[in-house]
Amino acid sequence: CSTGNTVSPKIVVDLSHTCMSLDIKYHTMCQNKTAQNHLEMGKKLLAAGQLADALSHFHAAVDGDLKNYMAYYRRATVYLAMGKSKSALPDLSKVIELKPDFTSARLQRGNLLLKHGKLDEAERDLKKVLKSNPSSREEQEAQSQLKKSDEIQRLVGQAQSDFTRRDYGSAVSHLDIIIDTCVWDADSREMRAECFVQLGEMGKAISDLKAASKLKSDNTQAFYKLSTIYYNLGDHEMSLNEVRECLKLDPDHKQCFSHYKQVKKLNKQIQAAEELIQQQMYSDAVSKYESVMKTEPNVPQFILNAKERMCHCLSKDQQTAKAISVCSEVLKADPPNVNALKDRAEAYLQDDQYEEAIKDFESAKEHSENDRQIKEGLERAQRLIKQSQKRDYYKILGVKRTAQKKEILKAYRKLAQQWHPDNFQDAEEKKKAEKKFIDIAQAKEVLTDPEMRSKFDQGEDPMDPESQQGGGHHHHHFHGGWENFQGFNPFGSGPFNFKFNFN
Repeated sequence: CSTGNTVSPKIVVDLSHTCMSLDIKYHTMCQNKTAQNHLEMGKKLLAAGQLADALSHFHAAVDGDLKNYMAYYRRATVYLAMGKSKSALPDLSKVIELKPDFTSARLQRGNLLLKHGKLDEAERDLKKVLKSNPSSREEQEAQSQLKKSDEIQRLVGQAQSDFTRRDYGSAVSHLDIIIDTCVWDADSREMRAECFVQLGEMGKAISDLKAASKLKSDNTQAFYKLSTIYYNLGDHEMSLNEVRECLKLDPDHKQCFSHYKQVKKLNKQIQAAEELIQQQMYSDAVSKYESVMKTEPNVPQFILNAKERMCHCLSKDQQTAKAISVCSEVLKADPPNVNALKDRAEAYLQDDQYEEAIKDFESAKEHSENDRQIKEGLERAQRLIKQSQKRDYYKILGVKRTAQKKEILKAYRKLAQQWHPDNFQDAEEKKKAEKKFIDIAQAKEVLTDPEMRSKFDQGEDPMDPESQQGGGHHHHHFHGGWENFQGFNPFGSGPFNFKFNFN
C-alpha cells in the first residue's frame, strides 16, 4: 500500500479499495499511510509558502487519521500563518487533549489565549508548561509571557477604575498597552472605543469598533454603535451600511430596526433632493431639504449639510437675497465651508456686491488652493469690478442682472422713447441724449443676445474692441456715434423710423 506521490489518483482509489477488502487492522495502517503522505505533502507546501494548498492536505490528514496529533498541530501552524487565530485554538486544544505532554503546543495555546485577552486561561497553560520539564527556551518564553500577563491584569484593573471615574484619557493610555499585547481582544477595543466617543475622537472610535465587529462574531452592538456614530457625524450613507450589517445578524434587533427606519427615511429624502439638483429643479430641491431638516432636527451636522445645499440651490436659482442669508447662516456655523463661500460669492456677484464676492472667493481659496472654480470666480469678479466702472448695460436699462428678456425689452422701449434725440431741441441736451440713446440701444442689443449677454456676464464688453478676445469686428457699426447709427433700427428691419407707436 505504499503509494508514491506520483501515482495517478485513479490508482490511489483502486488501492484504497484493496485496502478496504483486507482486514481492519491493515486498513487502519493503510489509512495512516495516506494520512502520512498528506502530512509530508503539506509540510513541503508549507515550507514553500503555499498556505492554502498546505491547508487542504492537512485537512485530509486530519480526516484520514483523527487521532494523529501532528496533523492537528500542523494545521494549527498554517492557520496561524494565515492569521486565522480563531481556527488555530481548537486545533491546539485537540493536540493537547491527544498528547498532554506536548509542551510547545501548550505554550502556543497560552500565547494565543493571551493575545485574545483570556488572561486566566493563558496563565493556566503557561504555569503548566513550567511544571512539565520544558526546554530552556520554552521555560524562558513561558516566564516572560507570565510576567506580561500579570502586568496586563494590573492594567486592566486600572483601566476599569479610570473608566468608572470617567477619566477617559488615562483609561485610553492603559488600554493602548493592553491592546498592544492582546491584539485580538474585542472587549478592550470596545471599551477604548467608548472612551474615544466620550473624548470626541470619532475617527479613532470608528476604527476600534470596526476591529471589534470582526473579532467577535455576531457583534450587533458594535455595528449599532458604528451606525449611530456615523449618523451623528451626518454621514447617512455609512450609517445605513452599518445598521444593515446589524440587521443581517439579527433581523429582530429592536435598536437597530428603529434606527434603520429613521436613517432610511432621511437617506431617501436626501437622495431625492440631490436628484432634483441634478435636474436643476432648484426650488423643489430647497423644499426637499426643508423636509430633511424636519426629519432630523436634532443632529446639527444634518441641519448644516441641508443648509449648505439650500445655499447652493438658492444661489443657482438666482434667489439672491435668500441665498446670501442662508449661505451666511452656514458660514456662521462653519466659517471654512468652501462650498458655501463659493455659492455666497456667486450670489454677491448677482447683487453687484463685487468687493464682498472677492472677499468670499479669497477665503475659499485659502481653504482650497487648487480649485479651478475659485480661480475662475476670482478672475470674473475682478473683471466685473472693472466693468462696473465702465459701462454697465444692466444699469443703463435699470434692470437686475437676473432680468428675463421680456423685462429687458420693456425697460428698453420705455427708455428709448424717453431719450430719443428728436425729443430734445437744445444742442447740448441733444448731444447728451444721442450718447444716452446709443448706450440704451447697445445695452438692449447685448442683453437680448444670449451669446453677447453671457460674455458680458463673464466680465467682457462685447461692444468694446479692447476687451474682445480676438473678436473685435463684432457690431462695429456702433463705433461712430450718432451719424453711423442712423441706419440702424433698434426696433426691427427697414429704414430708421422715428415714429413711435406704443400701444
